[in-house]
Amino acid sequence: MIKVCGMREADNIREAEALDIDLMGFIFWPKSKRYVSRIPDYLPTKVKRVGVFVDEDIEVVREKAREYQLDYIQLHGSESAEYASQLAEWPLIKAFNIATADDFTQTEAYVGVVSYFLFDTKGKSVGGNGEKFDWDVLAAYNGQTPFLLSGGIGPDDAEKLRHFYHPQCIGIDLNSRFEITPGLKDIKQLKQFIQAL
Repeated sequence: MIKVCGMREADNIREAEALDIDLMGFIFWPKSKRYVSRIPDYLPTKVKRVGVFVDEDIEVVREKAREYQLDYIQLHGSESAEYASQLAEWPLIKAFNIATADDFTQTEAYVGVVSYFLFDTKGKSVGGNGEKFDWDVLAAYNGQTPFLLSGGIGPDDAEKLRHFYHPQCIGIDLNSRFEITPGLKDIKQLKQFIQAL
């Protein structure tokens, strides 16, 4: 699965949707440079819509999920498993910042509550840092919940990804390394990367 996250502009959304991708992410965290403050003039119909939230009031999450007709909700903050269970109406993706093998212990409480995990890089911001973590540490993850690999994946990583394997890795998350400016993706670069992948 390929997820392109941090989308905002109608024409850019249309062009990205025409690529061979599965999920498109919209960020509803006001502190993000990719924050979606209003409904774009076009929203994807052929790929699944993912709303990204960071420690948001649960009623706001529900409201946005219905307003944008989201297919998935991604929790990218320190939301508890109990919080996540209150959003069972939608399939959930729970993000975790990973640096060492010990960081996988935090996933245990969410088993059976969320559909997928997303493993991102520990950085200054909660996401979109454009930095990779050491993928070798993923060998320590032996859970049964499938995950998306995130964190600084860029145009030069296609070959590395072709040789990467983990039985629970079901996809990748692309964002800041494919941008012209925050919230605006370089479609040509994305297309070349996906073809190479």
